[in-house]
Amino acid sequence: MNMPEYNESLPTGGDPRLVDVNAIYQDTGYHMVWIMACTAVVWPIIPGIGLLYGGLARRKASLALLWQSFLVSGVISFQWWFIGYTLTYSRTAGPFIGNFANIGLKGVAAAPSIGSGYIPEVLFAIFQCFFCVATVQIMIGGAFERGRLMPSLVFAFIWATVVYCPVACWTWNSSGWLFNLPSLDYAGGGPVHVASGFSALAYAVVLGKRKEKESRVRHRPHNVTMVFLGTCFIWFGWLCFNGGSTLNATVRAMYAMFNTNLAASTGILGWVMIDYFRKGGKFSVVGACEGAIAGLVGITPAAGFVPFWAAAIIGFITSCVCAALEDLTEWIQIDESLDVFKLHGLGGLVGSFLTGIFATSSVSLLDGMTDAPGGIDGNGMQIVYQLADMFSISTYSFVVSAIILFAMKYIPGLSIRVDEDAEIRGLDAHEFYQEEVGDWSAINKADNNMLGSMVISQPSTPPEEVAPEKRV
Repeated sequence: MNMPEYNESLPTGGDPRLVDVNAIYQDTGYHMVWIMACTAVVWPIIPGIGLLYGGLARRKASLALLWQSFLVSGVISFQWWFIGYTLTYSRTAGPFIGNFANIGLKGVAAAPSIGSGYIPEVLFAIFQCFFCVATVQIMIGGAFERGRLMPSLVFAFIWATVVYCPVACWTWNSSGWLFNLPSLDYAGGGPVHVASGFSALAYAVVLGKRKEKESRVRHRPHNVTMVFLGTCFIWFGWLCFNGGSTLNATVRAMYAMFNTNLAASTGILGWVMIDYFRKGGKFSVVGACEGAIAGLVGITPAAGFVPFWAAAIIGFITSCVCAALEDLTEWIQIDESLDVFKLHGLGGLVGSFLTGIFATSSVSLLDGMTDAPGGIDGNGMQIVYQLADMFSISTYSFVVSAIILFAMKYIPGLSIRVDEDAEIRGLDAHEFYQEEVGDWSAINKADNNMLGSMVISQPSTPPEEVAPEKRV
């Protein structure tokens, strides 16, 4: 069946008062149904990240991360409607960034989208909105336990506008310079993972270490169940994050879903294997969860380009690399304890590089239109293009993020770090009114008359352990 084509004389798809704007999709409507379903399934990634981060934090800072997952969704959904979509996907964009042709989604309605003629532009816009939201939420983890909440939302809006939108335009807009190189990025190895990972590193660098981190105290996740549930939501959502990125309901979309699940599974196996030998025959639920996420990160740029066996290798290698670098931020003396840089930044680089090696036309052409040969097809230059992609996105994201954050430090009212007392007491006690995660006892000690009947018993943050001194 022929793909509906964009008509420049009808940029919105036509006046619904005069014509049936659905008519052009009459024979291909199943593609729209598939992407609508994927859009809905992708959304749980957002609270999933909040649960994951909230569980990894100490209890005194957990509520802040749950709150951020919702507030980031609100702020970035507004940003995407107002200016984000047009800067990323306007049809008259330049090679580096879009223009204001679609500001406020002006003219975005029933016309075939720039991403795929099988779906209307309004559906493409909401599907891509959740990519931006998830990316910002991943990145904001760099403020872990010491970043002020309201300035973090201001930074989120600015970052989405001047980092995510340009990088996504480079990668996925048909006018983008990486798109035309071409680099291969199926669902966001660069714009989602590398950009968020290196920007989180910049966030951590500009904030500086937590006060307690300057000692030899090593903190444990306060709630492993939250980590597990968050990972499950992320894995569930990522099946359609990748499965929908073909932007049609072809065999390639199904292939990408299988690759996504396979890479996450081999990612678990790789991380658990390394953990088992490193930790004296002991296992870790958090490690298994990190392995799944590493596998998902690695396969994101590759899911619609590589065969099954390569997806298994990509998930396993990405996980093993990330697990082997578990103490990387300790080595480089940067307090980035949610592992955003390690899992998403470095994991994204590994996945992007391996995509260039293992991409093959026999998989990409399963949608009937995308010819993307890689190294195994004899196209060695694709690996060079992937390196250009990796270097440009990582460098741009880190440098621009650091500049924005340094500037915010000196703007009255936008100081990005809480004071020492608030950091030691915890973000939850400092930022929230009469709320904390799971246990009201701290509030009741301060005011015995406050909600005294609502005490919930729950274990506190696990005891801390002291890292052994290094011998010279």
